[in-house]
Amino acid sequence: MKLSKGGKLPEASFVTMGANGPETVRLSDRLKGRKVVVFGLPGAFTGPCSTVHVPSFIRTAEDFRKKGVAEILCIAVNDPFVLKAWGEATGGTAAGITFLGDADGSFTRALGMEFTAPQLGLIGRSNRYALVLDDGVITVASIDKPGECNISTGEALLERL
Repeated sequence: MKLSKGGKLPEASFVTMGANGPETVRLSDRLKGRKVVVFGLPGAFTGPCSTVHVPSFIRTAEDFRKKGVAEILCIAVNDPFVLKAWGEATGGTAAGITFLGDADGSFTRALGMEFTAPQLGLIGRSNRYALVLDDGVITVASIDKPGECNISTGEALLERL
């Protein structure tokens, strides 16, 4: 699948940590009738993901809300326990970012966004991307080259909105 303006994401279910433990989240439920930012990245507690990518969305979260974005979703090929700890450690959860686990990588593969860097210990992870969706339709798509983190940052996406 090509992530581009006018496209729609495939149906998917993710896992997140709720008040009583892991909960399933259907993507279509989060997108229906709302403007939502979705960004994907290689994984929790990894270099640029922790020092550049998530912090960029923390810095811009309020600006996105001012532009009508109802929710910011971070999708990573990780389990919900790791994502909960990472969201708390980075301040992303406090900033209102929702961390969703694509634990088996099936959503990432369906998007054609699989990224593997064996030298870094990253197998079957996600390439970096950032999307704005309005009622499930992609209105802005920013996809980084593998191993880079510049056009999918919060600031870069906000400029295109």
